[in-house]
Amino acid sequence: MSMPINPKPFLNGLTGKPVVIKLKWGHEYKGFLVSVDGYMNMQLANTEEYVDGAATGHLGEVLIRCNNVLYIRGVEDHEEGEMRD
Repeated sequence: MSMPINPKPFLNGLTGKPVVIKLKWGHEYKGFLVSVDGYMNMQLANTEEYVDGAATGHLGEVLIRCNNVLYIRGVEDHEEGEMRD
């Protein structure tokens, strides 16, 4: 069983790194986490949108409201190349 992680230090540790954010309805956004505010809204740069695993386009800079997020994870080195294609 895994231990819960305090989200603020976790999110601050991801700032400036590539991340994947999955929304409650299934859309995924891959980009670089620019900032997180006190409500845990997230700003991404160089963002790409994926619906049902298929890329739908490059969005650039986006703001994702916290209550829409299902999860956020860091992108590992071998996945980062896929994100930039």
